[in-house]
Amino acid sequence: MLKLKALALLLAASLLTGCAAAGPERGSQEFLQQAVIYEVNLRQFGDGGFKEVTDHLPRLKELGVDILWLMPIHPISELNRKGELGSPYSVANYLEVNPEYGTEEDFRELVKQAHDRNMLVILDWVANHTGWDNPWVTENPDWYTKDLDGNITYPPGTDWTDVADLNFDNQELQEAMISAMEYWVKEFDVDGFRADVAHSVPVEFWNKASGRLHQVKDVFMLAEDGGDMELLETAFDTNYAWSLQGLFNGFGTPYLNASDFRWAMQSQAEQYVNGKYQMIFIDNHDENSWQATVFDRFGDNVKNLALLSFTIPGMPLIYSGNEVGLDRQLLFFEKDPIVFPAKEDWGKSDWEIFYKQLVELKTQNPALWTAGAGGELTVLHEEDTFFLAFARSYQGNDVVVLINLMPEEQTQVLELGEYAGEYQDFFSKETIELKPEMTLPANSFLVLTR
Repeated sequence: MLKLKALALLLAASLLTGCAAAGPERGSQEFLQQAVIYEVNLRQFGDGGFKEVTDHLPRLKELGVDILWLMPIHPISELNRKGELGSPYSVANYLEVNPEYGTEEDFRELVKQAHDRNMLVILDWVANHTGWDNPWVTENPDWYTKDLDGNITYPPGTDWTDVADLNFDNQELQEAMISAMEYWVKEFDVDGFRADVAHSVPVEFWNKASGRLHQVKDVFMLAEDGGDMELLETAFDTNYAWSLQGLFNGFGTPYLNASDFRWAMQSQAEQYVNGKYQMIFIDNHDENSWQATVFDRFGDNVKNLALLSFTIPGMPLIYSGNEVGLDRQLLFFEKDPIVFPAKEDWGKSDWEIFYKQLVELKTQNPALWTAGAGGELTVLHEEDTFFLAFARSYQGNDVVVLINLMPEEQTQVLELGEYAGEYQDFFSKETIELKPEMTLPANSFLVLTR
């Protein structure tokens, strides 16, 4: 009943505004409550570049993507470069686009086309350091961290020798960095930023930058950080679920079990209150390039963990290629393109169908929404087994998720209480009775809705 009312309201809004595209207004609170992020690895996205991404926007919209996070779009430093093409996180100029990806007009068209499809575009912003031939190095050397001999140094405690560490004690640097961020919002209408290594830059800077940016536009801010809750107080909308990523990797083995899941969910619920939330992911450019593929990390549980990322509290992320079953580690400093289906085959692969179903599951069930909406997670299985069972409820909508992480069939006892009864299997659409004892095949899941 709730979903029918919601659909009617959306239809009415569409008719009143004359807008052909259904869904909440881009960037609104309701939009963020249902949003799915897609990380675009620009270098490896097919042929690579802005035009390639623009061409794929219809496919990504059909998949259900709401927010496009573009890895750094700027020119890459040549001095001390790693590999042939260098790291996208070694920025040579904050006010230019990398010509390898296209022109400013190509980028402008990408943003326009995304907005026409009710999608946000956020830029990966590298505030912590620059490339060595960034003009700031010679023009403003006092903006950088220096060693005891007075030489500019790379970020302490890292092997990032291709970048120079910035010193945010310098107020002129802070002003220049904020001005550069404002430039992309004002001139190209971008919708926000993903802040690289946000925890390495003072929170006072981020508060100031976010405040200034919000004076221009209601931007969306994502912090690459999973522990400093102060970042979410003012500057950022969401951060990384790094601790949950470790949990997922443990499930893939499996050496972590349902008790670890209960602990993690309780910890998350205590930390993320008053509408604060995490970005949930099983993959991204760091995990894929520097750790392993999802198939190497999760084995036969890839779909189980993808499902988990869409059903626990938080905003889910899809990394470039996940939706087509990317099964290799992408080179980070070289060209190593993802092979996407031909246009006539868009949406037909098993993985694309699966991810589209996950997005539909998230958006059609208010119990799974986030950003101040959605239901709290209730654990339905207390035993220390490799069997996850939980429910989420919100305004009359119930979703129950059962996951068997083991390579053999499992039968487990559940503590159902009010959750017992008849449901619809979200994937098969069959009517299923949820009983105190349930059996799942090896490495499988069951999602029930009512």
